[in-house]
Amino acid sequence: MKKKITMIILAMFLVLFPAIIWATGQAEKGPVKLTIAGRDGGYGKAMQIAVDEYMKKHPDVSFEVLKLPGASLYEKVVIDMKNAVGTYDVIMIDDPIATQFQKAGWLTNLDELYKKKGLSLDPDLISTAVKLGRYPYTDSGTLYALPHVGNVELFAYRKDLFQKLGLSKPAKWDDVLDAAKKIRESFPDVYGVVFRGVKGNPIVAGFLPIYWAFGGKVLVNGKPALDSQQALNALKFFLKLKQYAPEGVAMYNSAQVKDALYGGKAGIVTEVWPSWVPKLNDPNESRVVNKVEVTTHPGEVEKSSPMIGVWLLGIPKASKHHDAAFDFLQFITGKEMQIKMADEVGLAPTRDSVYKVAKLVSKYPWYPVQNQALKNAVGRPRTTKWSELENIFGTYLQLALIGSMDPEKALKEANAKMKEVLE
Repeated sequence: MKKKITMIILAMFLVLFPAIIWATGQAEKGPVKLTIAGRDGGYGKAMQIAVDEYMKKHPDVSFEVLKLPGASLYEKVVIDMKNAVGTYDVIMIDDPIATQFQKAGWLTNLDELYKKKGLSLDPDLISTAVKLGRYPYTDSGTLYALPHVGNVELFAYRKDLFQKLGLSKPAKWDDVLDAAKKIRESFPDVYGVVFRGVKGNPIVAGFLPIYWAFGGKVLVNGKPALDSQQALNALKFFLKLKQYAPEGVAMYNSAQVKDALYGGKAGIVTEVWPSWVPKLNDPNESRVVNKVEVTTHPGEVEKSSPMIGVWLLGIPKASKHHDAAFDFLQFITGKEMQIKMADEVGLAPTRDSVYKVAKLVSKYPWYPVQNQALKNAVGRPRTTKWSELENIFGTYLQLALIGSMDPEKALKEANAKMKEVLE
């Protein structure tokens, strides 16, 4: 009987041994399955590349990768983390949403995992992108997520048309207005400027680099600040730009902007993203091969102020595989994988050194300015209410754009609505 009990205890120990090893911070023995909740499209392709490469090096680790639309991803991970179910081991997080997850205490403290492993954060990761994964939002805030996709807004213009008109790269937004006017007058089949005008996120994202460059602020000390002279100056300028945009620009979203850019119908595009331009010089996709300059935004009273839009990777606190998930995070954000994902899918890197890789710069000649833009980029306000505030801002911006409300009234009403939400 005593021998039988001893055998049972030994069997139980062998079953629990891998979990004990994980708890002590050693490499887990035996198979591990990590479940990733990520995005669809190009992001999903990039994630699959990283997963496949990781499994080659770690055959004892398998994955289930969910490739979801943004809204579905958000819904699933919120329900899971709120109830501490632990379904997911790695999640993709759009940076404005990170504050909600961090403040709720749903994410694993990565600083503690770095310390536990005797590792330190690689300074090659660009600081403006890293900072978005910290809470509080400071350079010394606790790290809860690593930057996976280095999205940042860029600015594009037809350099061939600029040369014909004797124009230089716009240094200020007033230069953009002047160039848009001249392009529209000189080339009737080309719109002077194209941007997204759909209410909500699209128009706000496109407007913010102008708004910030004119000195506008969305929040100051946690309170809305749209009723300022700087904000009014920015919106009035935006409405001047509209004169040289397509007639239906208020309904333009990313598909329409990309079509205009690739089809040679846009003289200037005030907002392009890295995922929009990888095939700009592909003759099978583009009519403007080597005719478009992708660069940083102009400044005005403030320096160039592009909006950063990083996708982060975090580990839910309820995950049962913190160590394995952390190891995968180190792998997918490492230099080798960032080069591979950039080369094969066009994923925007978050490492300074990757923007200097010769074969990538040859393929994506705007990489040096993309790197510069990322380092100078401005993050959206760190608030758990950003989604609601953005919808309000975007609604009133579009009302001003279509002429249903004068700019001063639009900003004042948006400011009042934001105040109600924040209170």
